[in-house]
Amino acid sequence: MSNNRSDVEGKYNKWIIILSIAIPLAVAALFGVNLRRLGFDVEPLTFLPPIYASINGLTAIILLMAFWAIKNKKIELHEKLMKTAIVCSVLFLVMYVAYHMTSDSTKFGGEGMIRYAYYFILITHIVLSIVVIPFVLITYVRALAKSFDRHRKIARITFPIWLYVAISGVIVYVMISPYYS
Repeated sequence: MSNNRSDVEGKYNKWIIILSIAIPLAVAALFGVNLRRLGFDVEPLTFLPPIYASINGLTAIILLMAFWAIKNKKIELHEKLMKTAIVCSVLFLVMYVAYHMTSDSTKFGGEGMIRYAYYFILITHIVLSIVVIPFVLITYVRALAKSFDRHRKIARITFPIWLYVAISGVIVYVMISPYYS
C-alpha cells in the first residue's frame, strides 16, 4: 500500500474510533431522554416508526443493488448506492432517536414462541447495529483510499451484517406495530 493510501486511512482512523463509540453512546443516552416527561411541550412523533422502518427496508434494497452493481463491475453505480445506503442509515438513526425522545416505548404484546423470536431478532438487531458501525466506516474509508483489495476483504464482513440489521429492523417493526397505541 502506498503512503498516500495509508495517509488517507490514517487520517480517518481516529474518527472511526470516535464515531464507533460516540454513536451508540449518544443513541443510548438520548433513548433514555423523553422530552415530554421532562416537561417540554412536544408532540409525540408517532408517525415516524413506519417511515424509519421503510427506510430500513430501502437500505436493504439499496445494499442488494450495490452488491449486484459491484458484481457486474458497475463501480460508479456501486459507489453512489453505497453513499445512499449510508445516508439512509443516518436518516433512520435521526428519526429513531427523535421518536424515542418524544414517545413512550411500545411494549411487545406477543406471547409464547413469537415472544422469544421477537426478542431474539430485536437483541441481535441492536447488537449488530452497534457492531456494524466501525465496519461500515472502515469499509468506506478503504474505498476512499482506493485500497480496494482491503476494501473487498472487509466488505465481505460488512455487507451481510449491515443487510441483516436493515432487514431485521423491518421485521422488528412489523412484529411490534400491532402494539403501537
